[in-house]
This record gives sequence, structure tokens and C-alpha cells, in this order.
Amino acid sequence: MITRELAVALRDAGLAWHPAEGDRFQLDLPEEVELEAEAETFTVSEMTIEARQTPSGTDLAFNGTTEWALDAVTLADAVWLPREDQLRDLLRGTFRALKRLEDTFRVEIEIAGVPLAFEHPDPSEAYGRALLELISRSH
Repeated sequence: MITRELAVALRDAGLAWHPAEGDRFQLDLPEEVELEAEAETFTVSEMTIEARQTPSGTDLAFNGTTEWALDAVTLADAVWLPREDQLRDLLRGTFRALKRLEDTFRVEIEIAGVPLAFEHPDPSEAYGRALLELISRSH
């Protein structure tokens, strides 16, 4: 799983999230809300947390399963933690290879004919860094 810091950087760079069953996220709430809530990772699921379309956008509705009182949060109050396969899919045609090295993984992409590589011990994090580069260059 990618770090919260990378997930926030991806969101801030413009990565759009359309919540789907099985997606993981953390909360990003105003300071007056307990920080414990932000450290917890949630999973979108019909039984516990569902994405609901509202006139103002998408809300993530908590169906009475959390320990603290929270009915729903807006998508803006959540930080998506995309899975490895989702990150790879988002790289689309730029993805070239994932290579296992001695102590790390290397994700290789190509943007406008320029090969780039991103290494990290966690392949998800390497994919996420590659995606951040791709998004940054697309603006």
C-alpha cells in the first residue's frame, strides 16, 4: 500500500478518484476532528462504507460500523490509497516494466520517448511515484 504522503501528493496533483468496491482510503478532516480517525484505513464496501452520489458530489456513507459518530464524509475529506494494480492501470501506455532488484523494485515508464525509472522496496510506492511524475508532466 502506498504511503499517505504519496496518496496526498497524487490527489493534490490532480488524480481523480471514483470510489469503487474494495477501494481503500483514509480521512483528511479538519483539525477539530480526532487525529485517530485519520490514521485508520477504510475500505469501500456495500455493507459498511458506500459511495453515494449526491447533488453536491460523492459522499462516503458509513453505515453504522464505526466506533465514533460519523455518518458520511465528502470525497474531498478522503485520501484514496490506490492498490498496486490500480496504479499500474493508471500508468496506461507509459508503463514498460516492473523489475525485481536485489533490495527494491523498479518501475519503468516512458513519457514522450523518454525512459524513466522509479525504485522503492514496495512496488506500489514505485508505481505511485511513476504515476505522480506522469501526472506532473501532463499539466
